[in-house]
Amino acid sequence: MTVRNVVFPAGRQALYDINRYSPAIKSNGLLFVSGQVGSREDGSPEPDLQAQVRLAFNNLNAILDAAGCTFDDVIDVTVFIVDPQSRFERIWEVVPEFWGQAPHPTVTAVGVTWLYGFDFEIKVIAKLPESDAA
Repeated sequence: MTVRNVVFPAGRQALYDINRYSPAIKSNGLLFVSGQVGSREDGSPEPDLQAQVRLAFNNLNAILDAAGCTFDDVIDVTVFIVDPQSRFERIWEVVPEFWGQAPHPTVTAVGVTWLYGFDFEIKVIAKLPESDAA
């Protein structure tokens, strides 16, 4: 059995233990990051949509940082949005704060009906630094 090379951000391991999943796994020079939401310290959703998106990106960035990456290393993005027709534009006003300069990563946006009380989730695949690609 292969042992997974798991990356944990500082201070959030209990959240992943309770829900029984890994925040990110390093494999073959890539970092596969689980979906991140805009949860407050107690795990509850941030009620303001744009603040929730910022928290989701901050949680994502904590995992990327723990793996020695930045958002510039992100290759592929998948976002999940509850009711995208009414929320997409407000969410996309926040994205440039974190996205960086072009060329941007690939992106798939998926409309969903439920995200455990959240309105936005983001998961990514990133390229690991050369020194950590093994």
